[in-house]
Amino acid sequence: MPSYIILTTYTDQGIRNIKESPNRLDAAKTLASDLGGELTQFHLTMGAYDIVVLAEFPDDEAMARFTLALGSRGNVRTTTLKAFTEAEYRQVIAALP
Repeated sequence: MPSYIILTTYTDQGIRNIKESPNRLDAAKTLASDLGGELTQFHLTMGAYDIVVLAEFPDDEAMARFTLALGSRGNVRTTTLKAFTEAEYRQVIAALP
């Protein structure tokens, strides 16, 4: 399954209601599962982003549905990066002309 890195920042609403954040994470995991995906790693971070999530989804469209649904709740903003595993990276490089 394709891998993604989701860089997340809290909105004003999200930080005001920070104590609800664990419940929102549980809801996000359920949403991911409902879309055929999985949040494989979650990290609270310090710096430009508040949260970094590693995820797998069946395709880019499912990933887009996930981040749009998540963002529509108003608690976070996301930046998504499509990620390639080391094995995938090696295949890409091996296929270069």
